[in-house]
Amino acid sequence: MDKLKKILSLVIFVPLGIILIVLAVANRQTVTLALNPFRPEDSVLSVSAPFFLFLLLAVLLGMLIGAAVTWWSQGRHRKQARVEAREAARWQNEHKAVVAGRPASQQLASK
Repeated sequence: MDKLKKILSLVIFVPLGIILIVLAVANRQTVTLALNPFRPEDSVLSVSAPFFLFLLLAVLLGMLIGAAVTWWSQGRHRKQARVEAREAARWQNEHKAVVAGRPASQQLASK
């Protein structure tokens, strides 16, 4: 299963990286991102940078948002795992206490 994940990630991320590099090389011209839709010529709310920088920032922002949504949606599973781990530890402690409380002859007979 781990090899399948590695192969799948290589099949996805290597072409994606190549595409991003090609886009970065092809889009080196400076563009202006206007953040004021009513007055685009307003220089206070505009940013000038190479176009590939905006592309890479958009991909990075998408990855961060996707990771945050995934983390948030799996919260109930993490909570359930914590509860079950505490319960398993409690059962192990109870078992150790029961085994420790028995006389040695009863411990051998139960095995």
